[in-house]
Amino acid sequence: MFPHAVGRRHLHRSVAAGVPLAVLAVFVVAGTASGASDPSQPSVTRTATLGDIPLGAFSNALLPGTVDDDRGVDLGGIGSDIYPAGRKGEFWTVTDRGPNGQIKVDGKKRRTFPVPGFDPAIVKIRVSGDAVKVLDAIPITTSSGKPVTGLPNQAGRDEAPYSYDAQTPFAYDANGVDTEGIVRAEDGSFWLVDEYGPSLIHVSARGKVLTRYVPKGLNLTGTDYPVVEALPAILLHRKTNRGFEGLAQLPGGDLVMAVQSPLSLPDGAAGDASRTTRLLRFSPKKLAVTAEYAYRFDPVNVVDPSEDDTSELKISSVVAVGRDRLLVEERTDKAARLQWVKLTRDANILGGAWDTDTTSPSLEQLDDPAAAGVPVLPKRLVVDLGTVEGVPGKIEGVARVDHDTLALINDNDFGMTDGTGAFDAQGRLVDSGIETTVSYVRLPDGI
Repeated sequence: MFPHAVGRRHLHRSVAAGVPLAVLAVFVVAGTASGASDPSQPSVTRTATLGDIPLGAFSNALLPGTVDDDRGVDLGGIGSDIYPAGRKGEFWTVTDRGPNGQIKVDGKKRRTFPVPGFDPAIVKIRVSGDAVKVLDAIPITTSSGKPVTGLPNQAGRDEAPYSYDAQTPFAYDANGVDTEGIVRAEDGSFWLVDEYGPSLIHVSARGKVLTRYVPKGLNLTGTDYPVVEALPAILLHRKTNRGFEGLAQLPGGDLVMAVQSPLSLPDGAAGDASRTTRLLRFSPKKLAVTAEYAYRFDPVNVVDPSEDDTSELKISSVVAVGRDRLLVEERTDKAARLQWVKLTRDANILGGAWDTDTTSPSLEQLDDPAAAGVPVLPKRLVVDLGTVEGVPGKIEGVARVDHDTLALINDNDFGMTDGTGAFDAQGRLVDSGIETTVSYVRLPDGI
């Protein structure tokens, strides 16, 4: 049985209740280990792999009856983020909204949700040798204990949800979240970030949403938990599916949230062409945003020499490495680089001209923000993960293990691909073969 925290009443229905540990042991599949060939260069020192755990069994053990047909999908997507759990080799992770893909119908892409009953979850894992073991799982629930689901919130703002074959529309769900970042507070509660709002979500140690903080003017109604409009209204211009992706907790307790991609200001074309995104600092004590920063991506062909589309640039992870200091992951789906960044007081643009959507040209339209007087955050390259043999694609979570080692986790998208070939004629998943892995990377010069 999984270890349970005292008093977690809902965790008596944890994964262990539906999937005995002896059974889970069968699901764990060995990965491969890598050794450093040149100690002066960054190297992968360990790779561990998550085995196949049926998504229906996983979900129904947490919240019985939520998934009636998992269509052959296994647990995945836990690589949305990774955060140290205190004990050596143990981490908290979080799933995203669940299996989803895109299929074109009449020339237009539709967003599919093959397992609409899936509820995003916080998953505790242990890296043991070359295997990733699930120790515990906490479903994210509303105030009344119901699943939040991963379905989109608002028509006209979020993509419309459809069935696995893109033929049957589903209803929007105001409670739905697309969780992408996680940290754990000293009191045992969790902070998560979400792409839909975008939003910052405070979750109890038992998984119940305490408060969801969203941009001013979002007008998200009908939720079964408190919603507070405490974030800058400028975030209403986030790209679809490109809201908050990274979350860090500074030593003093403040949180730093990263907008995955440049805002669509004044329109989508400007956002797609821009290399300037934003970080926000939030004080859990004041329950307010206290600073906003301009962050400048490197050119896309520097981050990923195989890519020429600037809109593919994303921030997927931010990690605190000291007081007001971060590691920021710039990536495409095929490459990633970690930058050391310092949050300086004079770089705060909160409430200024660049924080309003009436400023023209917008921050996102500036070819050289620094030359235009914008205090862009200083940064320096720590490691180009694309040059480190053994690092998988689509790294979305980064955690600090010790003074010279990082843990990386990839998002395997639940083994899904886009297009009509994602499922066979019986509606069963045609698995991509991409597994969830945790890789340890040693940096000779430290972090």
